[in-house]
Amino acid sequence: MKQTEIKQLTVAELQEKLGETKKSYADLKMAHAISPLENPIQLRNVRRSVARIATELTKREIQ
Repeated sequence: MKQTEIKQLTVAELQEKLGETKKSYADLKMAHAISPLENPIQLRNVRRSVARIATELTKREIQ
């Protein structure tokens, strides 16, 4: 997800999206451990999406 998309979501949507993205990352890591992924860059992209969403949630909690 891009930062502009993340900023438009509500806190509840962000928390839901964070859970989905973390699960997706765990599934990708497991699949990569069993047999190499065709596109291992997916791992980096999903991990960065998790970080973006978590950062936005933290930023909103501080405000």
